Amino acid sequence: MTHTEPAASGPGDIAPEDLPHLRRCVALAAEAVAAGDHPFGSVLVAPGGRVLAEDRNRENSMGDATRHPEFELARWAAANMTAADRTAATVFTSGEHCPMCSAAHAWVGLGRIVYVSSSEQLMSWLAELAVPPAPVRPLAVREVVPGLAVQGPVPGLDQEVRELHRRFRGARG
Repeated sequence: MTHTEPAASGPGDIAPEDLPHLRRCVALAAEAVAAGDHPFGSVLVAPGGRVLAEDRNRENSMGDATRHPEFELARWAAANMTAADRTAATVFTSGEHCPMCSAAHAWVGLGRIVYVSSSEQLMSWLAELAVPPAPVRPLAVREVVPGLAVQGPVPGLDQEVRELHRRFRGARG
């Protein structure tokens, strides 16, 4: 897999220090696909860039559709961090949070979210692959958690995530 630098997109540009965490999310998503799971990976990071926890999707391998990495990181944060530390942390993720994960993020009181690919992009990619709609309506994080600092998508890296979805679904071409 090649890594391309994201293009500048104005005031919401991704900071250079965020790129290694975003690349790790894509790598975790690739690990998920290799294990037979949906291509999602997430990293929880403290101010200053220290990685606190990370996870990948485990829906298929654990037989539980709630085993999203963002939800797991919210649970980890609730058990291992103070409220102030949670608010100061950033969740980096390969794909924008689903409504379940957005709600968990908000209830636990985590801070900023930076995602590689958006829910809108995912819905478009899955439609191209003729994947039936999910049982839950896709909503942008900002619709579920108004006022939260959210950045994404990341041009360049988002196409790597798109390819992981194609690979997971067995698409060619």
